[in-house]
Amino acid sequence: MARTKRSFGTIRRLPSKMYQASYIGPDMARHNAPGTFTARADAEGWIALERRLIEWDEWMPPAQRRAKQLHDDTQTLRTYADTWLPERTAVRGLKPKTVSEYQRYLDRLIYPTLGDMRLKDITPAAVRAWIGKLNARTPRINEHAYALLKTIFATAVQDELLDRNPCRERMRKPVRHIGEPATLDELALLVAAMPERLRLMIELAAWCALRFGEVAELRRGDVDLTSGVIRVSRAVQWVDGKKIVAAPKADSVRVVAFPPHIREAIKEHLRKHAQWGKDGLLFPTTHGEQYRAPTFHHAYFRKAREAAGRPDLRFHDLRHTGATLAAASGATLAELMQRLGHSTVSAALAYQHAAQGSDKRIAAQLSELVAAAASRGFT
Repeated sequence: MARTKRSFGTIRRLPSKMYQASYIGPDMARHNAPGTFTARADAEGWIALERRLIEWDEWMPPAQRRAKQLHDDTQTLRTYADTWLPERTAVRGLKPKTVSEYQRYLDRLIYPTLGDMRLKDITPAAVRAWIGKLNARTPRINEHAYALLKTIFATAVQDELLDRNPCRERMRKPVRHIGEPATLDELALLVAAMPERLRLMIELAAWCALRFGEVAELRRGDVDLTSGVIRVSRAVQWVDGKKIVAAPKADSVRVVAFPPHIREAIKEHLRKHAQWGKDGLLFPTTHGEQYRAPTFHHAYFRKAREAAGRPDLRFHDLRHTGATLAAASGATLAELMQRLGHSTVSAALAYQHAAQGSDKRIAAQLSELVAAAASRGFT
């Protein structure tokens, strides 16, 4: 059994491949996690949470803490969820944006109706009544709030605070909106209507199927003109007014081949508009920072899409445009998953053996589509 020494706490890998976490508490006794963990990161999260409780002077032995919780019949959903969220963040490593969204669902949708009810008093009927009060015009938000509530109650069941989860409804999943992709003509008009220093932003979003936060965070060191690829390893986002640079959504770090027909545009942009140095931003604002999506939309993108005759076009639809064009080039589903960075666990297992070299073939065929359209007089 491998044991890893740390400045605080110990993580041991068991013969079962599970991880066991423990630490020496302020009482100088060793305290073990209530269970084992399938991932090392989860064990580290539990230790981090226990250390935080000690630093905040809110610590008591885990066994005593759990026993107190089990016998607390007055605990409301609000008090339980307010503890559940930081624990979940520490154990699962939730991203700041996810934590912010969870807190917003709790504050705006869940707490006003169910927050002050005792856990044991929240019945399936109470949950159904709560669902009935949700705004029917926001089905996706409702679905996410319900999923959060169901997860919180599932943890309460594991903690033996409840016998059964009162969330027993099966909410119909709303149809995901996929915007109409831009045509080659519309894409050309959109690019032409943008300021010169931002035209490549549109082309990379479309031809490489990148998200806004991924494009806004691109730096010189991410562009490899020799190999013809863009390395997507970070994305920028603002959470509660604070800028955060982290791994892309769903940790979809990837290398994307760009179509040869935009190589010269990339070289010209690097020469004229990108910040200098390996860490220089490709698309800096006048203040030298990354663009915020609302600012970019209102100042530039809205006018450009009007000029292109597509007032309905969202920036994210450019990513859908790239996926559609890649599919038209003959890309397989596995190749599309790799190119787009769709990296759920099941997808990663199913498509991890997709050929790496095929992405460059896709990129080359994208340029062939442009050439063919130009020969027919469409661009």
